[in-house]
Amino acid sequence: MTGEEIKSTLTSYNLQSWSKQRGLNPIPVVKGEGIYFWDDQGNRYTDMSSQLVNMNLGFGNKAIGDAIKKQVDQYCFISPSYGAESRAKLAKKIVELMPDNMGKVFFTNAGADANENAVKMARMFTGKNKIFSRYRSYHGSSFGAGNLTGEPRRYPLEPGIPGFVKFFDPYLYREAVCFESEEAATAYYIRKLEEQIQYEGPDSIAAIAMETVTGSNGVIIPPKGYMPGVRALCDQYGILMICDEVMTGWGRTGKLFGFENFDVKPDIVTFAKGVTCGYIPLGGCVVSKEIAAYFDDHLLSCGLTYSGHPLACAAGIACVEYYEEAHILDNVVAVGKVLGEKLEEMKTAHPSVGDVRYIGLFSAVELVKDKVTKEPLVPYGRDPEGVMGKIIGMLKEKGFMTYSHENMILIAPPLIITKEQLIEELAKLDEVLDNVDRKIS
Repeated sequence: MTGEEIKSTLTSYNLQSWSKQRGLNPIPVVKGEGIYFWDDQGNRYTDMSSQLVNMNLGFGNKAIGDAIKKQVDQYCFISPSYGAESRAKLAKKIVELMPDNMGKVFFTNAGADANENAVKMARMFTGKNKIFSRYRSYHGSSFGAGNLTGEPRRYPLEPGIPGFVKFFDPYLYREAVCFESEEAATAYYIRKLEEQIQYEGPDSIAAIAMETVTGSNGVIIPPKGYMPGVRALCDQYGILMICDEVMTGWGRTGKLFGFENFDVKPDIVTFAKGVTCGYIPLGGCVVSKEIAAYFDDHLLSCGLTYSGHPLACAAGIACVEYYEEAHILDNVVAVGKVLGEKLEEMKTAHPSVGDVRYIGLFSAVELVKDKVTKEPLVPYGRDPEGVMGKIIGMLKEKGFMTYSHENMILIAPPLIITKEQLIEELAKLDEVLDNVDRKIS
């Protein structure tokens, strides 16, 4: 098919997610290599969001491709109840990479069903029904994960499933209170969370689920002591701690898993995205030894046709091994330092940049109309004039491909990006921000 035929056929027969369908103009992609991809006209684009923060190792990783081909030659699928070598090897490898309290993996197809099954297991294990999650969170768009989600993408699912309770994020930039330190902020947020636990009834709360670092909703990094503080509340009240590592897992923050930055051991960890870098869909939830032992004698009422799909697990083994053998974490730390420095420079230079937040190669630029009042460039949950879309369009014209959410621009390039490549791309962002500055002045 020509590029025009691809576009015409797609827009005629395919519903594209998170979009009004009229006027869509998808780029026909014909090639991908490393951090770049090309359209049918030969135009090159730089993937500065790792697609959907999942292609951590970029396009064309030979080790992953070869592993998939080898598994295809053996067999492509066998039911989850049968013994598949790739399934066994990946499960063992993942558990060994986890803290010493973790026991077993349940494989899923993606992050949303990983979070749904984590919630089911928490409810089965504790016998309680309520699940706490944060307002500025995204855990997936299927019905259960969408109820776990806090941001506006949950609205079409409402009225929702009983038992899902929301609490506030430690979002210091937008907090009405000015804290003297991160520790003071932590004390405040933990105290408010404990108060809400008391109001909801500790004996009814099965789990507190959190993105370890809030992802698309602004890369909100917990202040010092916050995660241990939540862990302590969970221990005190017999509540499970679920860490959603769908975005932050597999090296994104400079650690293999985001929670390693904060010195905590969760009870359940959900993952997806970077475990195969999108080469084949795969997700899962890792549960503690205690939870795993519970299901020795109690029915695990969870099941998926493609749980632990052999092709996906083969891709996962190759992917995880590549992280280790290519020293990807070292690159994330080194290049992430440059990313942070450059973003801080932009924050100082541009009136439209209210805040920048970054950890490893995971970052967000928060755009405002006024630095003093912190008025966001677009109102929460709405962008009636398509302002953010226009900004993303300006970046696209320069070949800088990413996405926005609310008044944030997400920057999360593949973990293989070099310092030189990063600097080249951030110069494009700098130019576009000059344009935004002029529009708000």
